[in-house]
Amino acid sequence: MTDSHAHLDACEEPGAVVERASAAGVTRIVTIGTGIESCRAALALADEHDGVFAALGIDPHQAATKEAARLDHLRELLSHSKAVAVGETGLDNVKLYATPSEQRRLFDAQLALASGLDLPVVVHSREAAADTASALEGFVGPVILHCFSSPDLLPAALERGYYVSFAGNVTYPKAGDLRAAAAEVPQNRILVETDSPYLSPQPVRGRPNEPAHVVHTVAALALVRGEEQDELATATHANAAAAFHLE
Repeated sequence: MTDSHAHLDACEEPGAVVERASAAGVTRIVTIGTGIESCRAALALADEHDGVFAALGIDPHQAATKEAARLDHLRELLSHSKAVAVGETGLDNVKLYATPSEQRRLFDAQLALASGLDLPVVVHSREAAADTASALEGFVGPVILHCFSSPDLLPAALERGYYVSFAGNVTYPKAGDLRAAAAEVPQNRILVETDSPYLSPQPVRGRPNEPAHVVHTVAALALVRGEEQDELATATHANAAAAFHLE
């Protein structure tokens, strides 16, 4: 299995976390950089562990900070052999640590960077479905909609062939709308993630999340999709390889 989105640099004892993931059958992890120092930490972890790769970006919460001006640093880090995507980047109308225009400016700049480097982009979108779809309209590379929580974005995602990644929140009792969305995603476009150490799936809710727990999300998705758990695990593993251009 592949955990397509984890913040290993935010986990306690990431080495032990990776070992537990491997024991659970999670043989690939994409760890995420959310700013330049976080990106460096992600790359260090990728260098240290087989099967760990890094997506590097500056998240929308930092669009009003000096971090947003460090795109040259980001470009340099993306030349690393284990850097497999730009992101996470995107738009967030929930926390609003930066204005929508500041977020959009940073998002557009990272989309241009991904396009120029021929890399996929990992997108964070919260209550910004229309603006996210608009920003992505001209982007032709692979798009991974991380921690999918915007059913209004699903029609554009399906039409454009985006990868749709589901996290532990799809297992929550009140997340029927997300489970309904998951049932509509083609098998060759669905991904699973933990967003560790956040959003622990329902069976381990209240504890820090980690990549080993992605098995619970696979189980919940397989049930709602009417698929065998092993079949979906195999499909999402192959989809991650295709999305991130992994061997």
